[in-house]
Amino acid sequence: MSALLEGLFNGISIGSVLLLAALGLAIVFGLMGVINLAHGELMMLGAYSTFVVQNIFKGFEDIYILNVFQAFRISLFDTYVLFALPIAFLVSGLAGLLLERGVIRFLYGRPLETLLATWGVSLILQQFVRSVNGLLVISLIVFCLLFFGAMTLLSRRLDWERIRNLAIGITLPLSLAIAGLLGYLLSFNPVLARPWFSAR
Repeated sequence: MSALLEGLFNGISIGSVLLLAALGLAIVFGLMGVINLAHGELMMLGAYSTFVVQNIFKGFEDIYILNVFQAFRISLFDTYVLFALPIAFLVSGLAGLLLERGVIRFLYGRPLETLLATWGVSLILQQFVRSVNGLLVISLIVFCLLFFGAMTLLSRRLDWERIRNLAIGITLPLSLAIAGLLGYLLSFNPVLARPWFSAR
């Protein structure tokens, strides 16, 4: 009987996740005319952000916010869901906004192109989650600080329109090289090189 109940519960929970994904696809296609194949990966980012928040709260298992005569105890770890849910929505929403502003906005009214573009984004997000580690995050942060910082400073020049292509041509490879060299130098640290999620 318990195997039947377990199978029923698993079927309902998996079916509800698939129903959510299908409803999201139908709503997005109905409202925007976009076939978004990265819909499941946005849900994946929310799930992984919940996992990260849970791991952060694991260090607080011994801190109790309610302790009534040792009979009724609530640790800070027990409340991680209250923090994880808003963070998961925020991360998924920001990723979706970035996807819309960076890719989909230019492809409205062309379902085939949006299908291919969002499929490519989904593959990129899957591989990113498989291979993300401390080295990758540090290298990305250093690259963004160098490249976008330089672009912000240079865009204040009066002759910015004239030197924009030259500035990008110099700053982009230089930022990539510095971030790559820093990643290589830090790669000898096994803690930073260990994948955060991967197939494990």
